Amino acid sequence: MNHLGTLTPRHFDVLHAIVQNYIETGEPVASRTIAKKYPMSPASIRNMMADLLEEGYLSQPHTSAGRLPTERAYQSYAKTLLGSRIVQAELDRLHLEIQRASSVEGRIERSSKLLTEITRNFGIAAAIPTENQTLDQVELLSLPDRRILMVVVTRDGMVRNKVISVEDHISHEELASIRNYINYNFSGWVLHNIHRELKRRFELESAAYDAILKRVNLFYSKGLLDLGLMPEVHFEGAENLIGLDLHLTRERMRELFHALEEKKRVLQLLERFLEQRDGEPAIQVGLSDVHPSMSELSLIGVRFGLPNGLEAHVAVLGPMRMNYNRAISAVLHVSQAFKSAAM
Repeated sequence: MNHLGTLTPRHFDVLHAIVQNYIETGEPVASRTIAKKYPMSPASIRNMMADLLEEGYLSQPHTSAGRLPTERAYQSYAKTLLGSRIVQAELDRLHLEIQRASSVEGRIERSSKLLTEITRNFGIAAAIPTENQTLDQVELLSLPDRRILMVVVTRDGMVRNKVISVEDHISHEELASIRNYINYNFSGWVLHNIHRELKRRFELESAAYDAILKRVNLFYSKGLLDLGLMPEVHFEGAENLIGLDLHLTRERMRELFHALEEKKRVLQLLERFLEQRDGEPAIQVGLSDVHPSMSELSLIGVRFGLPNGLEAHVAVLGPMRMNYNRAISAVLHVSQAFKSAAM
């Protein structure tokens, strides 16, 4: 018997052949099946499979049955595919598809659609703002009943709207002056630097005599530049999980669909498992920690920074027996196309 921690490259060749065979057939894999692919005797392969079983890469549902890959086996198999080369023609096509959307929101939606289309699984894309967003411009529009629509646009193309009520009537000319003050002084500034500078100006003794600054202070106190860090998330393809052999009861399947309808739950998936370095694919096999109904699902995704303070995530959620090669390739393609379109 092989001692713990001393598996050879040939062990992993056998392991990955078992995973590939199980993905294709869904049936426990016997040594004679693998022996047809490798110039080794079934006995040698059985010994290797015993080593892999001992080290937690395989399981054996019944004494006489073949072996099944474990989560650890899928992890090992998927990592062998990370070097898959991206075809430039496909990257160009995805770049054009994503670039057609002029806003971050549009690119997020298009990315999730493309991931679903390519993999036939559950595609997810998200843009998560950080404190480093850069202001492009603000707009202030008068509404009936002494209400003001505040519109803030950041350089990444994201738009935030907020309606506030004011006690006194503010003329269009005054609104234009406030808007011009902010745009002239702070367009191109990172938001947290704007907050710091405005607070400094408000504390100056001269601020009490500056009519425009007093109005700016009023709008600022009502949250003019308090955008919040609300992420933009889009996902689709839950119907692709119907019919998969996930060994779920009807109730568990309902729970799964309910979980996948919650943006908070999907964001939790991304934030917990996409912790690799910028642009490096992450693979999580088995998601029972997030929800029991996700125990037989895998997540493949990547996170990367965008200009002007956004962090983007693109990912594919699918069964353990998914086509990992296609899923990893799709995630890499779409993330590169998205990043390129945002430059």
